[in-house]
Amino acid sequence: MHGFGSALRIAAFIIFILVLWPLYAMAAEPVPIGTWKTAQTIQPFFYDRFLPAGMTSRVFTFTNPADQKAALLAGSLEMCGTTLAHAIHSAVMGQPVVVVAALCNKSSALVVAKDGPIQSASDLKGKKIGYVPGTMHEILLRETLTRNGISPQRDVRLVRVDFFDMGTALARGSIDAFLSGEPFPALAVTQGYGRILTYPYYGDAVGTINAGMMVRRDSIEKHPERVAALVLAHARATRYLNAHPDEWLQRAASFGTPVAVLAAAAANMELAWDMDERYLAQAEALGNRMQALGLIDRQPDYDKLFDLSFVRRARAHLQ
Repeated sequence: MHGFGSALRIAAFIIFILVLWPLYAMAAEPVPIGTWKTAQTIQPFFYDRFLPAGMTSRVFTFTNPADQKAALLAGSLEMCGTTLAHAIHSAVMGQPVVVVAALCNKSSALVVAKDGPIQSASDLKGKKIGYVPGTMHEILLRETLTRNGISPQRDVRLVRVDFFDMGTALARGSIDAFLSGEPFPALAVTQGYGRILTYPYYGDAVGTINAGMMVRRDSIEKHPERVAALVLAHARATRYLNAHPDEWLQRAASFGTPVAVLAAAAANMELAWDMDERYLAQAEALGNRMQALGLIDRQPDYDKLFDLSFVRRARAHLQ
C-alpha cells in the first residue's frame, strides 16, 4: 500500500506539472502588455474582461513601436503592439519577433496647415513634413511623395516628430505637414489649424492593413497557452468594442481626446484581430513596397514573422 500511495502522489505531481502548473504560472502575476493610448489600439485595456479566471494583464503605454519592441525583446513585455512596417523591418534584422494577431487597419491621414499654400501632394516639394520612423505612416508618406515625383531624400525635409507633438508642431509652423494616425488628423481639423490633404492608400495589393500584436518567438515555444489566451482575449475585446462603438469612443476619450473628435475620426479607424492568407499576402506586398522604397534591403521569412495558428484557434472558439 505504501508503494501504491507513493505512486499516486507521483502521478498527482506529474499531472500538476503538466496540466495545472501552466495555468498557475499564467495566474501568478499580471501579464505585461504594451500598446499606444489611441482609439485604434485600445483593445489591451479590455483584455481583463476576457482572460481566463485567475489571469490578468497590466497595460504599459508607449508613443512609438520601436520602444515597445525594445521592451518586448528585453522581456519587460509579453506582448505589444507594432506597425506591420516595423515588424517587417525587425524580422529583416533577424530579431525573434512574431505577429500573432491584427490590431487595427486604416487610421492614417496626411495633414497640412489649414490656411497654407499646399493644395495637392505635388505642393509638398521643398516642405518640412513630420513623421515617425518605422511606422506604416512613414511608408505611406514616402509612397505618396514618390508617386507625385518627389524624392523623399532630396526634395523634402522629413522631420522626426512623435505623434503626440505633431499637432503642436504644425500649429506653430515648425512643420508644413504631417502624416499620422488618428485622432491627430481629426484633432487638427476640429481645432481649426489643419485640414486633411488626403487619406493615403496603398492600393489593392496591400489594402489598409496597419498594425498588429507581437510576441517573442520564445514565448510561443515556452508558453503557447498564455499566448493563445491573450490572442483570444484580444479577439473578444475587438468584437466587443466593434459591437459597442459608444463605449469604445467613451473609453478612448479618457486618453485625453474629446469624444467629438474621436467620432469625427471613427470612419478612418478600424479595430481588427483576425489574420488569414490574404492578410499575409498583403503584408508581403507591403514588404515589397518597403524594399522598392529602399527601407529594407531584402525580404523576411513571412512564415516565421506571422503565426496564424492563434487567430485560427480564436476563430474556432468564437464560432
